[in-house]
Amino acid sequence: MTTVENAVPGTLVQVGGTHRRAGWRATDILIYAALGFFTVIFAFPIFWTVSSSLKAPYEILSYPPVLFPAVPQWQNYVTVFTKTNFLFLHWILNTIFVVCLGTLGAVLSSSLVAYSFARFRYRGRDLIFLITLGTMMLPAQVTLIPQYIIWSKFGFVNTLYPLWLPQWFGGGAFFIFLMRQFLLTIPRELDDAALIDGASRFHIFRTILLPLCIPALATMIIISFLGNWDDYLTPLIYLNSQEKFTLSLGLSVFRNFPETGGEPMQHLLMAATVMTALPPVILFFAAQRYFVRGIVLSGIKG
Repeated sequence: MTTVENAVPGTLVQVGGTHRRAGWRATDILIYAALGFFTVIFAFPIFWTVSSSLKAPYEILSYPPVLFPAVPQWQNYVTVFTKTNFLFLHWILNTIFVVCLGTLGAVLSSSLVAYSFARFRYRGRDLIFLITLGTMMLPAQVTLIPQYIIWSKFGFVNTLYPLWLPQWFGGGAFFIFLMRQFLLTIPRELDDAALIDGASRFHIFRTILLPLCIPALATMIIISFLGNWDDYLTPLIYLNSQEKFTLSLGLSVFRNFPETGGEPMQHLLMAATVMTALPPVILFFAAQRYFVRGIVLSGIKG
């Protein structure tokens, strides 16, 4: 039963034998006012980006700043493609290619490693798991030069291989930990019953455990997708030709495009940014329920 103390203002509560509408207290007004204020603060950069993507070049540099364009310039989104000689389309395809292969490799490899840590007993298992977790304390800059030397020996510099191939070798310590924690919540009796029926370990993993791990898998897919989609450092290190750029690296081209002749490019940069940010936003809201459930059930909340 809803009480007066925990009732949301404006809702009906039962007091004695009658129903009354919960009133607005001073603390409620302050809380909602603070929430509204911070919502405006955090949403303003998004609004400014979308608004600037529809402005004319002269409105970008006008003072005082113009919040809304006088006439929305929808052709800015088309100009992003034509101004780059449709290289922007190549960047989209390169990014999709890297994200799909990288995410698939990270999810599959980390799931297999986590399955080993969660279900098998062998000498040194806990030590190997601790060492795996210890790699999370190493900054990416520590392994940057050794990895570059390795990829250069293979002749993979200025190719897309360094952007997605490493994720097929374990997927990362965080994903292994996330998946292991989720697998530990699944009763071992399911494995034992399947083994009695003659199922192999891999069959159990593929047909029984993975379908039960959909929240954890969705969480890993979202995190890996966002990480690969937004990655800027790795393409900056390995890619040299513009035809092989990803979107995160291609956005920097709009800051100093050689064919502009001094023309402001900020409106095109904002339009390209909106198109770049749209797929991750759609993915997150589409899989938000699984994402939150995967984090909670894996024991890494708080």
